[in-house]
Amino acid sequence: MRRPTLWWIDREILLASREARKGVKGLGPGLITGVADDDPSGISTYTVIGATSGYQLLWTSPVTLPLNVAVQSICARIGIVTGRGLGATISDRFGRRLLYPLVALLLIANVINIGADIGAIAASVELLLGIPSLALVAPIGIAIALLEVVAPYASLARYLKLLTLVVFAYIAGAFFADPEWAPAVRATLTPRADLDAEGIGALVAILGTTISPYLFFWQTSEEVEEEEEKGIQATKAGAGQIASLLRAANFDVATGMLMAHLGFYFVVLTAAAALHASGQTDVSTAAEAAEALRPLAGDAASLLFALGIIGTGLLAIPVLAGSSAYATAELFGWREGLSRTFRQAPQFYGVIALATMLGIGMSFLGVSEIRALYVAAIVNGLVAPFLLVVIMLAAGDAKVLGEHRPGVLTLAVGWFTAAVMGLAALGLVVAQL
Repeated sequence: MRRPTLWWIDREILLASREARKGVKGLGPGLITGVADDDPSGISTYTVIGATSGYQLLWTSPVTLPLNVAVQSICARIGIVTGRGLGATISDRFGRRLLYPLVALLLIANVINIGADIGAIAASVELLLGIPSLALVAPIGIAIALLEVVAPYASLARYLKLLTLVVFAYIAGAFFADPEWAPAVRATLTPRADLDAEGIGALVAILGTTISPYLFFWQTSEEVEEEEEKGIQATKAGAGQIASLLRAANFDVATGMLMAHLGFYFVVLTAAAALHASGQTDVSTAAEAAEALRPLAGDAASLLFALGIIGTGLLAIPVLAGSSAYATAELFGWREGLSRTFRQAPQFYGVIALATMLGIGMSFLGVSEIRALYVAAIVNGLVAPFLLVVIMLAAGDAKVLGEHRPGVLTLAVGWFTAAVMGLAALGLVVAQL
């Protein structure tokens, strides 16, 4: 006799709560990926949004949260079920030719972001310690690259997980800015946006910053790394074991993205309360915001903001470089993985080193951070819609995920996200005409 549907709902809730009770110990790729979304270049975007628009666009943080959760949970599912990275999955299902332009554009955007993030870390250290930022760029970049190449995977994962806590610096810093809570809450609950060129540009910038292609590749490959670390082979694992891993991954992704969007929200809130309210709407980078906050919101707010930039930068740069290496290795069929040594995967680690070195070079070439981020936003905005369509086609394909395909709601949100990103890309193109 078939059991009542309600029993199955209760059982799923019970199983999910068991995964949740494992706490931080059970968190990993989803948590790291989520908080890495708040990298210094993203913080610069959120700062500009808050400084120019005030509280008006606070609603975009909770609204885009489910979009991010859906997409990243699908990427995690692909990695767990297939035991292969996103690039390899796309190549197997749709052919390698599709990967060439996607990976090339991903590398361009990632290198630009790496350069901007290293520069932001250096500028924040200069703010705190007075050491010239240009003298810090190379040591910071080289140290991060060496850590990613040399450190064992388990140690690197623990380091990255620990760094996710820096997002709370942004949350704490907002309270020192003394925001007006009544208008902030109204702006959070009542979506409103100017539909002129500037308003559309702001929405496109938010989408391009929060839903970025490098997160898709990193999430998928890190799930594979986690399986290998636990001695699990996806192709040999039972349906029950895969289902358990998927539940844990869903909780992990939701936690990471919730933390990321809290950081997003409170950075906009801080900039709106301190910068917009005082008429300082021309702040263009996160480091400039940290410096501007000092006379407006006090040393504590400035310090917390600067520490947040440094911490999220140290987290995001390995993710950006790593996602570049995963995508390139899967394109050319190289051995890959942070769990492997340099001797076992020299090309993989070579891409990490090269991407970081090119990012370092940006600072010495005098490339404007704002101009660089603008170009990166355009590249990401154009790549994301095409990549999302491919991801969604793979997610709904029984040949790829079999019985572990996502539910109807997740697929619907995923396709909605692809459509929104497509419209954003179209808006970006139209705005440039």
